[in-house]
Formats: sequence, C-alpha cells, structure tokens
Amino acid sequence: MADLAAARLNMVESQVRPADVTDVRIHDAMRVLPRESLLPAARAYLAYADIEVEYAPGRSLLKPRDVAKLLQVIRPMPGERALAIAAPYAAAVLEAMGLSVTRLDDGDLAQPPAGSYDVIVCEGAVGRAPAAWTAALSVSGRLGVIERDGPVGKACVYVRAEDGVGRREAFDATPPVMAGFATEHGFAFE
Repeated sequence: MADLAAARLNMVESQVRPADVTDVRIHDAMRVLPRESLLPAARAYLAYADIEVEYAPGRSLLKPRDVAKLLQVIRPMPGERALAIAAPYAAAVLEAMGLSVTRLDDGDLAQPPAGSYDVIVCEGAVGRAPAAWTAALSVSGRLGVIERDGPVGKACVYVRAEDGVGRREAFDATPPVMAGFATEHGFAFE
C-alpha cells in the first residue's frame, strides 16, 4: 500500500498540478482518496497511471489530469448538490470537497434522477450532452462533460441561466465514448 500512496502523491505532482489545476481543494482530495479502490483488484496497479482505466465493462475512470481539470472548470463549492454520472472517482473527490453527491451508475444514464443540481459531472465521453442533463441543472448550475465525435474530444462546460443554457469548450481529452452515447450520423446527399 505504501507504493500506491506514493503513486497517489506522484499523480498529483506530475499529472494534475502541471496541467494548470490550481484548486488546492482538488489536490488535497486527490492526495488522500484511494483511486485503486474503484478498480477491479487486477487493475488496481493502473489507478495512478496517465491513462483512462476501465472499472466496469464499457466504463472508465478519466485520466487523473482530465478529471481534475474538468472538476476545476465547473467550480464545485462546499454545500452544493452534485450528480455524478458514471463518475465514481469524480464523485469521491466532490464528496471530499464538501458537496452532497448523488451517484448515477446504473440504469438509463441519459435520464438523471429528479431534482436540480448545482454540479453535474460525467467521466465517460458522450457524442453530445443529453438535454435531460442540462435540464437537471439548477439556475447557475454547471455540467462538466467530454463531448467526442472523432479522434479528439472537447471538455465542455454547460451553465444554466434564467434564460437558457450556455456552452463553452475548456480543453481537449480523448476518453472512450460510453456505450449508447455515440453521435449517430445520418446519410445525406452532398
């Protein structure tokens, strides 16, 4: 276990901090959370590598750098309500940061539980964020998700305002697209 603890500290120092993640609350949470506990025992040794790691069929933890950057751009604050969609590590980090987290890991991931959330995060890529996810945001709520339709995805932040939802791109990332969330391309005559 000492090796994994050292790997955890090294992950923050060599992958997270150099990626312009300056929120020390994220650093502090990532330094103590045992990421390996979210993986099958045979994959625990990959917990702190600079790769996406599959934790269940068709589901992967984001690279440490990407999950840290995604959390930083949605600016979670203590006391806020969060929804973590196929995001067990992000959920643990948010809980360590003082948020109340609802986890959506099973069933129809495109349909969040009823309620409004200040923060929604997903660790798997999607072709485009489902409208039900942005509809579940409270006013001033933020959704962090990676949209991918090709070789490189974009981490996107959606923010709900009184008059609608805005979207901006934050950084490039390449996690696998979750099953059922790929963009469907139709046939069109040119």
